Amino acid sequence: MARNLLYRAADVVQLCRSTLLTGARPLSTQTQMDPLTVRLQKNGIRNITLNNPRKRNALSLAMLDSLREDILADIDSEDLRVIIISAKGPVFSSGHDLKELTSAQGREYHNNVFQTCSEVMTLIQEIPVPVIAMVNGVATAAGCQLVASCDIAVVTEKSTFATPGVNVGLFCSTPAVAIGRAVPQKVAMEMLFTGSPISAQDALLHGLVSKVVPEERLEEVTMEMARLVCQTSRPVVALGKATFYRQMAQGREAAYATASRVMVDNLSLIDGQEGIRAFFEKRKPVWTNSMDKAHE
Repeated sequence: MARNLLYRAADVVQLCRSTLLTGARPLSTQTQMDPLTVRLQKNGIRNITLNNPRKRNALSLAMLDSLREDILADIDSEDLRVIIISAKGPVFSSGHDLKELTSAQGREYHNNVFQTCSEVMTLIQEIPVPVIAMVNGVATAAGCQLVASCDIAVVTEKSTFATPGVNVGLFCSTPAVAIGRAVPQKVAMEMLFTGSPISAQDALLHGLVSKVVPEERLEEVTMEMARLVCQTSRPVVALGKATFYRQMAQGREAAYATASRVMVDNLSLIDGQEGIRAFFEKRKPVWTNSMDKAHE
């Protein structure tokens, strides 16, 4: 792969190594009291910010629980149309907090960490609204997994992505689930076996992210994308998102059978018929955002 990185490879590997070893500095009492995630919602757009920059936004068990809570809050409300996940500080997320993965914590605790992480990553793709990762910085290990799990990822030119666990003796097997489904196998294997980072442009080339933008335009572009989602029908988007992930796990014939059934279901919705009617009447559709069926 091309290596058009903003950091020299050796420097980034060292940074990735340091981001994995989170918690090296003591936190002030005030910092410890700060919420691990911050949730704000306006006009159908929910912004969730990873809010632990001193620990490089490590996906500790507490951080994962907080993120899950923010994702699930009023998830079925018609007022919620799209979720944006971003982070405070220069590191989007360094992945798991290795202090939680020492032998002192024990196997049961370790099982809890990885099970919770898998549940959160799966949840992102199972909820009925699109989730956009807004990334301005380094995303490593489970942090890279989080980016790969989101439906859309808008990132800055200085963002980098890596799975450096192999360098500290912990192969990134769970991040590989999401990353291996987002990029070609050979690219995923290089990332996993070497721990070497890839640039934002390489991430775009290989399908890990959706769009690369200048840092000063990151929020503008992401919000524009979110507002476009808000102009669509919530149940139509929910049906489409669920179907996309379902058919991607199927063979071609089964995928077409699934998608065809859902297209028919989509047409039976009030909003499905409203959209077609509005097209012929040359007007903007008026969505009900209801799962109710149209009269047959």
